[in-house]
Amino acid sequence: MDDFSDFRSAMGDVKPLKVDKRVDLKKNQQDSLSIQERRLAATKEDVKEVNYLSDDYVEMVKPYDVLAYKKTGLQEGVYRKFRLGKYTTDARLDLHKRTVDQARREVFEFIEDAMKYDLRNLIILHGKGEAEETPALLKSWINKWLPQFDDVLAYHSAQQHHGGTGAVYVMLKKSESSKEKTREQHNSKTGFQNHKT
Repeated sequence: MDDFSDFRSAMGDVKPLKVDKRVDLKKNQQDSLSIQERRLAATKEDVKEVNYLSDDYVEMVKPYDVLAYKKTGLQEGVYRKFRLGKYTTDARLDLHKRTVDQARREVFEFIEDAMKYDLRNLIILHGKGEAEETPALLKSWINKWLPQFDDVLAYHSAQQHHGGTGAVYVMLKKSESSKEKTREQHNSKTGFQNHKT
């Protein structure tokens, strides 16, 4: 017999020792955390990509300029009442002390949320920025961003008691469910019943 055969026969019934791992890496847990982090990052990127508000160039307005915008089709009487602050404000967004990037994100989310919850009349406090290095910076961007929303019917600088030229009223389109409620209310007042066959 050779040495290897002797060794093999001597070791025939020997079994390897079972050794516990010194460090439990919990690979599955690490993988799931890594996946969660990647998903969160991807979601943030998606939100960033969804935000279509431009951030390239803005035409500057002055701190005391009145902002005014009305889409075609909005009744003149409704617009007049709106710009005079006669409608109840459903929500407000205060942008004081925000950077342009922060304001861009917050305005986008604010309008999107307002549409989701069927809000119609909003107010955005952007300030005049008189003491800033670039006066009326946020005001200028607001003036550029608001017409970029399909759902914004009109906006106008607020009345003095609501912030004057440092704030803007925003009117949104009615959602389809709101339009249906209005039709139902109108029909019940006039006695007209909409029968579906």
